[in-house]
Amino acid sequence: MLFHFLAPYAHDFILFNLFRYITFRTGGAMATALLICFICGPAIIRWLKSRQGEGQPIRSDGPESHLKKKGTPTMGGLMILVSMIISTLLWADLSNTYIWITLGATVGFGLVGFMDDDRKLTRRSHVGLSGKTRLILQILMSIFAVWGVLAVAAPSTAQGLAIPFVKDWMPDLGWFFLPFAVFVIVGASNAVNLTDGLDGLATVPIIIASLCFIVITYLVGNLVFASYLQLHHVAGAGELAVFCGAMVGACLGFLWFNAPPAQVFMGDTGSLALGSALGTIAVIVKHELVLAIIGGLFVMETLSVIIQVASFKLTGKRIFRMAPIHHHFEKLGWSEPTVVIRFWIIACILGLIGLSTLKLR
Repeated sequence: MLFHFLAPYAHDFILFNLFRYITFRTGGAMATALLICFICGPAIIRWLKSRQGEGQPIRSDGPESHLKKKGTPTMGGLMILVSMIISTLLWADLSNTYIWITLGATVGFGLVGFMDDDRKLTRRSHVGLSGKTRLILQILMSIFAVWGVLAVAAPSTAQGLAIPFVKDWMPDLGWFFLPFAVFVIVGASNAVNLTDGLDGLATVPIIIASLCFIVITYLVGNLVFASYLQLHHVAGAGELAVFCGAMVGACLGFLWFNAPPAQVFMGDTGSLALGSALGTIAVIVKHELVLAIIGGLFVMETLSVIIQVASFKLTGKRIFRMAPIHHHFEKLGWSEPTVVIRFWIIACILGLIGLSTLKLR
């Protein structure tokens, strides 16, 4: 919005020329989202407490240390979504279709998460929407998002798959691109959701991934940088750096209230929305496989659940003491802060490896 109102007057007021730069607007979006969280956060937490009473239901079969979290409100993802949406609308170029596609996917998945959280609170159970219902809704919204991307993207690369560390080869997936892209978005959404089990555990890796994609979207969207680094150029993708900046600021603001001991939980409202945002951006900029590296922590959490379920069904034995894997380490005696901080370190390392793919080709 500010871009459309102020950038046209850059010739008359030199200060307004800053609004032409994606880097400046990315920083502005980050600061705005952070400020909105700081200002609105306490009011949102009070409102959630007044409506939820006993707060998020705690699993009786989980680590005993989690029982003391009873009464903590959930749906804190509303704080993230509100600050992200306002900040993006304020600082982004709203004529950019990719912005609207990503916003649409984020809000859509956030609504699914909201329904899931609401069902848990209504039933006073850790079980919300049925897995089948949630998956169908996620797939439908992902299909709409991918169709939107295919309609905007250049035909030469629309259905291509960029391979990390390879500069010239980009296989065309053809009709298979649609289910593949849907899998990326749905998979990213649910992977973040599985990771969100400890105070701050998912929030910082999301911040790290978003920071990485600020760099990736900016470079891929800039023809000069993309050519120099031998990346596949996606015209208009650079504007998504503003969205990623808003996501970083919103998550930093949320972390202020989510740091141990948490005053509020993100809930499925936030985790499903943020995961889908990362997945959608990865599909747009053709870095789906790099997302698996940068978000390797989310992949690890998901694989631990798959392995645990498969092992129990096939052999009747469990590989981990409890899945997702962060609970396994709690059962081994690690304190919650130890698990969280060590997982943050892993996320930092994976983020650096993911960024290295931009140059090592």
